[in-house]
Amino acid sequence: MSKRRRIYEGKAKILYEGPEPGTLVQHFKDDATAFNAKKHEVIDGKGVLNNRISEYLFVRLGEIGIPTHFIKRLNMREQLIKEVEIIPIEVVVRNVAAGSIAKRLGLEEGTPLPRSIVEFYFKEDKLDDPMVSEEHITAFGWAHPPELDEMTAMALRINDYMSGLFTGIGIKLVDFKIEFGRLVENDMVRIVLADEISPDSCRLWDADTDKKLDKDRFRRDMGGLVEAYSEVARRLGILMENEPPSDKSGPRLVSSNED
Repeated sequence: MSKRRRIYEGKAKILYEGPEPGTLVQHFKDDATAFNAKKHEVIDGKGVLNNRISEYLFVRLGEIGIPTHFIKRLNMREQLIKEVEIIPIEVVVRNVAAGSIAKRLGLEEGTPLPRSIVEFYFKEDKLDDPMVSEEHITAFGWAHPPELDEMTAMALRINDYMSGLFTGIGIKLVDFKIEFGRLVENDMVRIVLADEISPDSCRLWDADTDKKLDKDRFRRDMGGLVEAYSEVARRLGILMENEPPSDKSGPRLVSSNED
């Protein structure tokens, strides 16, 4: 496996050639980055937790009919996924004012929004992932209007499902970022959920205390990132109580059929 061909390396993941045509192996690194990698640190155990949390959420979303690139988890750090053409748009769904929307609109962080808001960002690190409109996306051909409509509808459905899921375990889904890809099957192209969903890509607050259980702990030098991610995993029922997250210490993550 050490001789696998590397296809792509990003800030938090590596993609390797998969065992079958049309598949890739997605490896979760321990790297924590913020502000488009201007801030960077390696945090032991982070990749293990993100792999497992993302697997759990992708499986659950697949069960309600959301098409995804996910096939199965291979080990503590890797997933087998379908190869897709990533659409260069990050779709952000916001339920509560936090981060950039609070700064842009002068809102107090933690203010509930009048309704869930969908935003689009051009996926380009060199430009710091600028916010773009539907007009930009369709004019430049990053996605066609029907694709954009489908991505928006799926994002809102994902938001509805995950908001309920996290509410049930005492967590507030403040906002999240997702990506989509084009999957070719039987000469047909369809839009599927890709990349990951984890505390790296979501803002998750404790419902009672508003304690941050996401990457803002790294962005804001709050510390305790792995502990926060572990808390999310424990509440989801995929990490045993008092169990360390690092694969170096050999934790026993609950397998998919135990969820």
